[in-house]
Amino acid sequence: MRKRVITDSPQATPPASGDWLKLDEVAEVEISSEDATHPIESALVPGEGAGWRAAVPGKQTIRLLFSRPQTLRRIWLSFVENSAQRTQEYVLRCSSDGGQSFREIVRQQWNFSPGGANSETEDHQVELAGVNVLELIITPDIGNGGAFACLAQLRVA
Repeated sequence: MRKRVITDSPQATPPASGDWLKLDEVAEVEISSEDATHPIESALVPGEGAGWRAAVPGKQTIRLLFSRPQTLRRIWLSFVENSAQRTQEYVLRCSSDGGQSFREIVRQQWNFSPGGANSETEDHQVELAGVNVLELIITPDIGNGGAFACLAQLRVA
């Protein structure tokens, strides 16, 4: 008998695509906090490091302010947690009026378990026109305010 082991685990790196926006060129970033050893560029710019981490525990916001309105078709997120068991929630929102009002794109929870599920990767297919603000709100542990938010990668096309 021939057999092969397959896995449903998500990819650790974003799928190859020439359509990813160069966020360091087309957007300004606002963040609620940042660990100096894990700056936001590490999550937004390919090859820049091991991802972003908050400097303080609790809910965190990462906001991309586009220099000109964008049509978004894909938002790819990757989170990794190797040390703590926790239930994270994230919310993706967008605005076409400079942040005066927001539309929720997705709200999702994930249970991290260092001995098991220690990564979450999401590939959201969207059709959003005229976006000038994209906001990611991370609640690192909905049951405990002492956890630190982190983001391995964020790609937008």
